[in-house]
Amino acid sequence: MDQLKGKLGVGRSEKRAEKKGRDTKSDLTEMLDDIGIEAPSMDLGEYIRVLKLARKPTREEFMMIGKVSITGIFLIGMIGFIIYALLTEIPKSI
Repeated sequence: MDQLKGKLGVGRSEKRAEKKGRDTKSDLTEMLDDIGIEAPSMDLGEYIRVLKLARKPTREEFMMIGKVSITGIFLIGMIGFIIYALLTEIPKSI
């Protein structure tokens, strides 16, 4: 298992953090800053505030979300099928 982790690069940040004497969170934050991504806030209060504002959707809202999701999946599937059909049938006719 350790060999697999080594090949996938898992655990490297922890090893670097141990060598540098820092915790993994600050090492991760440093790596994200290097590539220009801001690390998400770790403030628990922000998450609690969002959960307090959240509510269960009404039946109408839930049905609308379902209809929109199914329509989107159908459209993406149709686009994929059309591309597939064009790329398989056009070369046969040439």
